[in-house]
Amino acid sequence: MRVIITDHAKKRLKDYRQDRITVADIIHAVNQIPGHVPTATRFRGFISKSGRVFDVVAKDIPNGRLVITIIGK
Repeated sequence: MRVIITDHAKKRLKDYRQDRITVADIIHAVNQIPGHVPTATRFRGFISKSGRVFDVVAKDIPNGRLVITIIGK
């Protein structure tokens, strides 16, 4: 599945709470979400390769899965 990361989500990766979370971590996490996500939904408890826990808000669009934002813990 194609993963599209919004500019807002990419910008949040530079914030302190999302430190050490990479785009590859996000793509891996989003690809683990099963089924179809018709509305923006928060998925909790993903772990980056660096060990940082984060949540993802995503939804499915015709072009793929849209990552709206990232929330670091």
